[in-house]
Amino acid sequence: MTRVALIPSAYPPSVGGVEELTRHLALALVAAGDEVEVWTGIPDDHAPETVEVRDGLVVRRFPMPLPATRVSAVSHATTTGWRTLRSMRRAISTFRPDVLHVQCFGPNGTYATALSRLSRVPLVVTLQGETMMDDADIFDSSQVLRTSLRAGIRAASAVTACSAFTLADAVARFGLTAGRGQVVVNGVSLEDAAGAPTADLPAPMGDVAYVLALGRVVDKKGFDLLLAGYAAMDPTLRTADLVIGGTGPALERLEAQAEESGIADRVHFVGRLSREQVATAMAGARVFVMPSRLEPFGIVVLEAWRAGTPVVATARGGAPEYVRDGKDGLLVDPFDTAAMANVLGRVLADDRLRRSIAVAGRARVEAFAWPRVAEAYRAVYRSVLGDRAGTPTEKVAS
Repeated sequence: MTRVALIPSAYPPSVGGVEELTRHLALALVAAGDEVEVWTGIPDDHAPETVEVRDGLVVRRFPMPLPATRVSAVSHATTTGWRTLRSMRRAISTFRPDVLHVQCFGPNGTYATALSRLSRVPLVVTLQGETMMDDADIFDSSQVLRTSLRAGIRAASAVTACSAFTLADAVARFGLTAGRGQVVVNGVSLEDAAGAPTADLPAPMGDVAYVLALGRVVDKKGFDLLLAGYAAMDPTLRTADLVIGGTGPALERLEAQAEESGIADRVHFVGRLSREQVATAMAGARVFVMPSRLEPFGIVVLEAWRAGTPVVATARGGAPEYVRDGKDGLLVDPFDTAAMANVLGRVLADDRLRRSIAVAGRARVEAFAWPRVAEAYRAVYRSVLGDRAGTPTEKVAS
């Protein structure tokens, strides 16, 4: 048994990828016999710390202001920061974790790095593509965060990432020694989908055949590139409408693009979908498309595989590391409009191809079940604790 303090950048009830993956990882670790607490930040740095029980897990939330550059904020950041570190050291004394595990580095990673140094509890840092996919490109604009991530990587007993693509970015820009990091893929809950009720979907999804895309409606997700490819299709092959689920600042531009391209009557922006609606929408789609300009991993591909839906995924980023082109998905460069149009037309026109890649994807997703992913992280923890005790490290398979 290992006592693990998971320290994500955010946690439910906040909604997002890191929130869900941390929740599922925590529950899978507990199911495997470990003890887990979740320590995370509070969006309002002026709010008091809280402790709650969620899904049977102790969740501690702390204000985590970064070192301030504005004179007016220095006093608050310094005072609150030291208070948070003292509170986290008390949490160390109470829970006595064997490992501090950062998921998605932000202010949480800054505090975890300092806490590891003060308490001598080993630190594991997991990168989820935050250095590339943050909507505000915070690691490009914040010297504080860049410096903090470099310090966290140096201090960590182990560094993992969701893909080799993500590790390569850490090597190129943040001081990770080549060959030091390990890939531990993200997971998907097969049980959640099996027990989920069919959810009502926004109009017109219940009445038309549709191609589905989901995610934050931001430039990096490439929905404009998907629209361009869809508009460039041979109209006789455009046998399904296009549904884009999600919200974000690029929505108005996408709506205008659909109008200008003459496809507005075939494109539907349905807003944010609940987890239950996502599962239902995936199951009903003719094809799922992930057209990101780059994607460190792409959990939505796993969700489509789980639903038995054929996948078209971006060839830029981490997806080619696990999507086998022509077997359990189709890869396309989203910047190549003609290629996008061609692959959409091909997969919609070929029933046999759709069935083949859907069946292969459904079989493939078993390898990404959370118990398997949790076991990979448990091997990382054993390696770290073995190092600490002077025993040989174990190689962790991805």
